[in-house]
Amino acid sequence: MEHFTWNINPTLLHLGPLELRWYGLLFVGSFFLGLMILQKIYVREGRDPAVLDNLLIYVMIGAVIGARLMHTLAYQPDYYLSNPLEILYVWKGGLASHGGMLGVLLALFVFAKKYNESYFWLIARITIPGALTAAFVRFGNFFNSEIIGLPSDKPWAIVFERFDMLPRHPVQLYEAFSYLTLFIILILVYKKVSSSFATKILPGIFLALMFTTRFLLEYTKTRQADYTTSLPFTTGQMLSIPFIILGIVWILWALTHKDKIIK
Repeated sequence: MEHFTWNINPTLLHLGPLELRWYGLLFVGSFFLGLMILQKIYVREGRDPAVLDNLLIYVMIGAVIGARLMHTLAYQPDYYLSNPLEILYVWKGGLASHGGMLGVLLALFVFAKKYNESYFWLIARITIPGALTAAFVRFGNFFNSEIIGLPSDKPWAIVFERFDMLPRHPVQLYEAFSYLTLFIILILVYKKVSSSFATKILPGIFLALMFTTRFLLEYTKTRQADYTTSLPFTTGQMLSIPFIILGIVWILWALTHKDKIIK
């Protein structure tokens, strides 16, 4: 069977000593697109969207720091603890989505305190562009030929020539399109329910569906961590389990507290 071969250059263009990579373009672009979505949400709910210019900075810093720390400490701890300065070398690659989300949550908490915003209202709305960013990141991984899937004989398997010549699951695309589906689900729920109930239910939906997807698709990935354990789960799956449980509990709480006002 003839499989599609993927060998695109991950660098989009060179600007002197600097280079613009597809991953970086998609990563940063998703934040600006997310900002536009949040501006529409703010206007729809009668809030001042001017504050969002500062929010973008908080979210981007939180996402990068959290994702970098999680990657270095959860996936390659031996190497980075032996070479701690390289934790700062973000341009060399290595970001973990679980840490990125935790970093964003912390950044949103600091932002909400400083600008007197409702933390729960904010994290509920940020789930919508958050799902979109997750999809764009996986498209970026696809352009980088990284986070490679296991070998497969499926007709849609792809040969990542920069990795090897075996047809493999395009797991980056599996995740990207799953997160785009989650993005649509969140928008539909947001528009259908009341604002107060959206604040309660959206984070639970995001956590449960995002990380259940991540857990299941780990079965089609090559090992990402540079160590092995005796547990039957990958590092990505073990990191996903607490978020799945939290998401399910959050949804149940939201359904049983529909009329309760939170701040």
